[in-house]
Amino acid sequence: MEIIRPQQPAEWEAYYDLRYRVLRAPWQQAKGSEILEDEDQAEHAMLLLDGACVAVARLHAPQPTCAQVRCVAVDPAHQGKGLGKALMLYLERIAQEKGYQEIVLEARENALPFYLSLGYHIEKPSYLLFGAIQHFTMRKVFTAEQKEFD
Repeated sequence: MEIIRPQQPAEWEAYYDLRYRVLRAPWQQAKGSEILEDEDQAEHAMLLLDGACVAVARLHAPQPTCAQVRCVAVDPAHQGKGLGKALMLYLERIAQEKGYQEIVLEARENALPFYLSLGYHIEKPSYLLFGAIQHFTMRKVFTAEQKEFD
């Protein structure tokens, strides 16, 4: 298992392909809808397993003290193996190194148990994506202990 920041064209292609297959294609969304306007302002991470991209996510900073995680996707064949957790912990370390005090995210309802297990708490229901997928605003504030030991 290796976590990298995509740089080469083939890495970016694999990164966006996984995001599309997991987050957009099941709802018949157009290819290209997985790419957001602010991609150049985000830290991107992809988890490789035997050289194949199996998990992706991005981190950006909408506020000076708060980072946001978006577009978390794990290949369905590899879900439940701790890969999403490894990727989230990687992004949390980056956020802490950059001095952010907390992370906020918008989680799909089916992902709530995953984020709760990582110490995020639900703040409120937020929006309905594609008229079918309820999202919830979640937040994790870094404690002094986490900053010392992470």
